[in-house]
Amino acid sequence: MTTPSDTTSEAYKQKMQRRKAIQEQRVAERNQEKGLIIVHTGNGKGKTTAALGMVLRSLGHGYQVAIIQFIKGAWEPAEKAVLSRWEGQLQFLAMGEGFTWETQDRQRDREKAEQAWSKALEFINNPDYKLVLLDEINVALKLGYLDVNQVIAGLTEKPEDSHVILTGRGAPPELIQKADLVTEMKLLKHPFHEQGVKAQPGIEF
Repeated sequence: MTTPSDTTSEAYKQKMQRRKAIQEQRVAERNQEKGLIIVHTGNGKGKTTAALGMVLRSLGHGYQVAIIQFIKGAWEPAEKAVLSRWEGQLQFLAMGEGFTWETQDRQRDREKAEQAWSKALEFINNPDYKLVLLDEINVALKLGYLDVNQVIAGLTEKPEDSHVILTGRGAPPELIQKADLVTEMKLLKHPFHEQGVKAQPGIEF
C-alpha cells in the first residue's frame, strides 16, 4: 500500500533526478577555460575578504599569486601576517599610504597609485602568476588617481589563463563592462553606523 509520504518521497527523488540531469548537461556544455577579470565592488563589507578567499584557493592549488594594495598600505593587516606563510608562492605589496583623508596629499596619492599600477602590470604580464589581486584599485580609479582606459588596456594584455581581481567601491562602468565576473556587495546594516561599534581585529582588519 502506498502512503502519502511514499508518494512525496518518490516525487522528490524524481524531481532531483531531473535537476541532476539538467545540471550535468549544463556542466558538459560549459567546458571552456578562461582567465577571468573579476570585480568586487559596492558599499557593503566583504570585497577584499571574498578576494582573499580566491587567493587562498589559488595558493592551495600551488599557483603563484600577487597582491598589490592601492589604498590600505598604511595598515599592517593581519592577512599579510597569515599569508606570509606562503612566502615562496605569494608576493604581497602594500603600495599605498592609507586612506585619502589621512594622507591629505592628492599629488602624492596619485604618484603612489601610479607606482602601484606599474608594479601590478609586472605581475599581470608575468605568466608565472595565475592570480593577481589589485586591492582597492577601484577607489584609486574613482578618485582619478588612475585612468580607467589605461587600466583596461593593461588588463587586455594579461595571459589568457591568468585571473585578475579588482576590489573597491565605485568601480567605473567601463571596468564593469570589461570584466567577466562582477559582484556588488550591498550594505544593509553596519554596526559602525547603527551602534557606534569601532573596527575590530578579525572582522575589519
